[in-house]
Amino acid sequence: MKAKEIREMTPTELNGQLETLKGELFNLRFQQATGQLENTSRIKVVKRNIARVKTVMVEKETKA
Repeated sequence: MKAKEIREMTPTELNGQLETLKGELFNLRFQQATGQLENTSRIKVVKRNIARVKTVMVEKETKA
């Protein structure tokens, strides 16, 4: 997910996206703990996307 795409989202969409990403990260960690995770780099990608969403949320809060 690109930062440009995230910046175009509304605050409600950002909250929904954040919850989705957190759920995905939980599932990935669970798979890793049980030895079922095949693509370990996906954890890193999801963490970065969470950070991007949180950054944009803070930017929008400070502008308002």
